[in-house]
Amino acid sequence: MGKKKKNKKKLPKLGFLYLDYVLRFFDHSNFRGWPDKIETVTYHWKNDKERFIKEVKRKKIDVLIGNIPATAYETFREIARELPHVKFIPSMDTQFSNKSKENVTRFCWKYDIPIPKTYIYYDRKKGYDFVAKTEYPKIIKKSYGPSNYGGYFVHKADSAAEAKKLFDVKKYHPMYMQDFVPMEADVRVMLIGHKPVCAFWRRAPEGEWLTNTSQGGSMDYMDVPKELLDLAVKVSKAANAEYWACDVAVGKDGKYRILECATAFAAFPYIRDWIGQYIMWKLSDGRFKKPNIPLYNWEELGKIDASLLRTMRYITFGKYSQSFDGEYFMNQKRETSDGTEDIFELDSRYPMLNTEDRNYEEWPSEKWNYQDKYPLKSIKTMEVDAPKDNDESSLNVNNLSEEELHTFLTTSVKGIGNKKASAMLETHGKEGLVDVIENNPNVLLTIDGMKEKTLGKLLKQWGRFKEMLKL
Repeated sequence: MGKKKKNKKKLPKLGFLYLDYVLRFFDHSNFRGWPDKIETVTYHWKNDKERFIKEVKRKKIDVLIGNIPATAYETFREIARELPHVKFIPSMDTQFSNKSKENVTRFCWKYDIPIPKTYIYYDRKKGYDFVAKTEYPKIIKKSYGPSNYGGYFVHKADSAAEAKKLFDVKKYHPMYMQDFVPMEADVRVMLIGHKPVCAFWRRAPEGEWLTNTSQGGSMDYMDVPKELLDLAVKVSKAANAEYWACDVAVGKDGKYRILECATAFAAFPYIRDWIGQYIMWKLSDGRFKKPNIPLYNWEELGKIDASLLRTMRYITFGKYSQSFDGEYFMNQKRETSDGTEDIFELDSRYPMLNTEDRNYEEWPSEKWNYQDKYPLKSIKTMEVDAPKDNDESSLNVNNLSEEELHTFLTTSVKGIGNKKASAMLETHGKEGLVDVIENNPNVLLTIDGMKEKTLGKLLKQWGRFKEMLKL
């Protein structure tokens, strides 16, 4: 008799979703062991929607894996509707919070998730009326578009005059404001399948309020409270997220509040490996094992020098048993609101779960795309007084020569030399580069050797540069 043929369910055909000028979160190495070819499909911006859809159909892709940047989110809402038989991981609903801080707020409002009290105005007149009468300090943020990058798009206004001047100059739309919450620190929590897999504290330097490490803040991995992890799990489940990150503020009043949450976040390669393993398990009907990632593993891994941790790949852990690293886990305990508990018992309370497969849209654009329904230029009530000749809102980037811009880049920002500056100008041109810096700086991370920390410094120096020159 011949060998009995194994009955294996056919695996779905995978594709990586890439976009020009956008950093790639995954590559083939994160899906080590997947037996079939993984396709790649790249979106080229502008009028590329129909071509992109045809390529996905031609390659017969079942699952598209990758993050969508804010500026392409609504286009991919349309693309997903044209590809109803293609599963997007993460789904467009899960990526709703990636688009803007406003979307994060609306997501948290819906699911009763604690956040700082937030005010959103599309009507400019009503927004300025609020600015004039509200109490201060207030935090003002650019809602739509690029990430924070070292606090460049997040501001603290201590008076109505400061807030009005900021909105006059920056033209942020919508007008997005939050009550200032004095913080002890904030905590970044990363989750896979709703299970915390990494968490670390970020603390502001003495006398400052921003916790960004680029602003001199410090970070460490030790003793993140269980109750804070519980909040992060709740948020991940509400988003139905295969992978997720939350920034949680620890207030001086002892309360936890969500500051940011999204599927797009910086993660060491070994964490992206874990996400890849999880997605392989999810899609393979059990052919691949679900990764085992013990709770508080980050406390031990965090002791490794960061330069080495960035290079480590395919980290694995054995499951708890009394005969396998049992002594270590038996001796590890945590103080929680329920008393002292063993880590290995806590770990069982945070299982890695499968996400739901949904056949409906939770956040349809017809209802929730406020940014396009109420654009700044189309609303007369958003008009403000014409700026005076010496007002910062009259900044004209066309007065800056290419040579001056090149000199600024090479002399003001440590980490940007002649080669990087020339590459930036050759890629985008003078006007294009200024627009990218102002509105979509993450594009610059595609420049060879450009790091997020360097980009944060660039944005900070750019603000000072404009103020100094009054272009």
